[in-house]
Amino acid sequence: MKWKQVLFRSCLMALVLLIVLEEGDAVAVESKKAAAGELSKESVKKRVFMKESDASNFFKKRGKRSTKSRDELNAETRQMLAADEQRREYYEEQRNEFENFVEEERDEQDERSREQIEQWRQYHYDGLYPPYLYNRHIV
Repeated sequence: MKWKQVLFRSCLMALVLLIVLEEGDAVAVESKKAAAGELSKESVKKRVFMKESDASNFFKKRGKRSTKSRDELNAETRQMLAADEQRREYYEEQRNEFENFVEEERDEQDERSREQIEQWRQYHYDGLYPPYLYNRHIV
């Protein structure tokens, strides 16, 4: 029975303390308002609340450090993949063109070498021996 009385008295004291502190806080706020020049409730409302369109624009804006939405991440990923694909195609085309150029140059060089060798053989052939391919001297 004694613990019920202690609980009741502590709750009652807490209630009284809250009421006193609330009134003291209200008085402090009132004195600040009086010193600031009697701000009206309407001006306080205007400072606290904003228009619906402004509020929606405020929440749509994203700070630099905040995380991006899934749609933004997907769009950026698609752009990066498309850029990578274009870069890959460009370099593949450049590589193919260079390989074709090198192959053509090599073929032309081989043909010129072949012609020069053939001319040299014809010039130095004395008619006594068969052509060079069949005239290999074994040492």
